[in-house]
Amino acid sequence: MEIGIDTFVETTPDVVTGETISHGERLRQVVEEIVLADKVGLDIFGVGEHHRKEFADSATAVILAAAAPMTKKIRLTSSVTVLSAADPVRLFQQFATLDGISNGRAEIIAGRGSMVDAFPLFGYDLKDYDKLFEEKLELLLKLRESEKVTWKGGFRPAFDNLGVYPRPVQNQLPVWLGSGGNPDSVIRAGQLGLPLVLAIIGGSPLNFAPLVPLYKKAAARAGHDVSKLKIAVHSLGYVAESNSLAVDKYFPPTQASFNYFGRERGWGQYTRSQFDASRTLDGALFVGDPETVANKIIFMRKHLGFTRFFLHLPVGTMPHKDVMNAIELLGTEVAPRVREEVAKWEANEGKLIENS
Repeated sequence: MEIGIDTFVETTPDVVTGETISHGERLRQVVEEIVLADKVGLDIFGVGEHHRKEFADSATAVILAAAAPMTKKIRLTSSVTVLSAADPVRLFQQFATLDGISNGRAEIIAGRGSMVDAFPLFGYDLKDYDKLFEEKLELLLKLRESEKVTWKGGFRPAFDNLGVYPRPVQNQLPVWLGSGGNPDSVIRAGQLGLPLVLAIIGGSPLNFAPLVPLYKKAAARAGHDVSKLKIAVHSLGYVAESNSLAVDKYFPPTQASFNYFGRERGWGQYTRSQFDASRTLDGALFVGDPETVANKIIFMRKHLGFTRFFLHLPVGTMPHKDVMNAIELLGTEVAPRVREEVAKWEANEGKLIENS
């Protein structure tokens, strides 16, 4: 059971001071957060991709590469790469380079992204949203399979038997498929035999349970070994020494961020009652003390069967020391609880199989 962090390197105004942190300062903070996550024993750190002033994560591989020499074991991934607006060749080269610097710890989570700011910036038309993703995913997977590639598609110049370098340390650079719960995305991941990341940011995570058998059924029909499939979950949350402290620190910036971006999308105001409802055992927010957060991860793992959990933090702008404290608690107190409980559960499952 892998546990880690992902972040969007958000730079929205601080809800208390009204000040906005510079992109440079926030980037340096994220590198410190990655280094700490490695130190406290977390398994994975992900950085998103956006192309607007409220985020500093437009060059994901560069951020991860900055932390790579200062870390030892933690895996480093995009979360997610907006593949529809990327050049798969350059993307592969960037993450193969990261893989070399980190000595085999790089991964890519490919997705469509919830914001479309990359499309006009890189000259793509939103009407090609689906076709772009399908074609570029096909090319990305082809690039990791062979040193020299021949390619012809509809959105990129063709090339014939050209090498793409550097080659990654890992025999195949891991590529996961990110989904916000769209059944077609889940089926595509299964058909391709790709590991799946479910982004669960609202409602009840239990509503995603039917997607798991859909994913596995698609994989089985395509001839993939279902026992080797991996599922990850990305959810928002925060850890503090007590439930009340976690709520006090996390709710104000989360409310401010939800309302900030919600105005663009026509959402209503995010309320405290909505927040509290999402903190319940079957809600989408993982907010509380280490025991509360660990118990919720364990509960959701039993229902969704995921093998990796990302805690997304922060939402909005939080003091760096508070983010660092949450990372330390996740690594030193939450993760050991979850791993121990999952190991017991898996051992008992094995005994039941042996005795059946």
